[in-house]
Amino acid sequence: MEALVLERAAEAKKPSGPISFDEFLAWADEDVRAEWEDGEVILMSPASAPHQELSGWLYTILRFFVRQRRLGRLLQAPFAVRLNATGQGREPDLLFLGHAKLEHLHSGFFDGAPDLVVEIMSPESIDLDRGRKFVEYEAEGAPEYWLIDSLRRQAEFYRLGDDHHYHQTLPDAEGLFHSEAVPDFWLRVAWMWEDPLPNELDVLRELGILS
Repeated sequence: MEALVLERAAEAKKPSGPISFDEFLAWADEDVRAEWEDGEVILMSPASAPHQELSGWLYTILRFFVRQRRLGRLLQAPFAVRLNATGQGREPDLLFLGHAKLEHLHSGFFDGAPDLVVEIMSPESIDLDRGRKFVEYEAEGAPEYWLIDSLRRQAEFYRLGDDHHYHQTLPDAEGLFHSEAVPDFWLRVAWMWEDPLPNELDVLRELGILS
């Protein structure tokens, strides 16, 4: 009920015409998930409980790993990313920034290509995440893009090649995906399909972050 109320409130105050990115940032707040597409505000559907749980689980694990190894910053939605190559403002579920990228981090948005972008797909977002956003993150030069579909229990991991296009990277024979964007981080893909999700402390111990 609360999500529905927030959604209706956001729809009621949504700008009726094209606005600038700065105007979009001034309009948006932490209670509204929205993106800036071709100058228009696009409201996003409220996240489902499974989406929230998986996003929070990944954020906890990656955040502890990134902080323990002092690799940079991990951010989660709602937080805007301005993609200059295509002129769009997106809001990925998670984004990682190595130290070299932190100079482009502002208080309300990140300007350019994150080192890692994670999108957790919903039935409403599959076409956008696989299609337009895939092309946009690729054009911006984001080195790594994870597409996670918890409903179908599928995960796709893409790395930017020397040809400036994404190429899918498969987990190894043990079902582990080894990230290049987050140095030394690996993920047992099957963890994401467990119900309930594995205890974060147990995962961090297996990753060598906790003893």
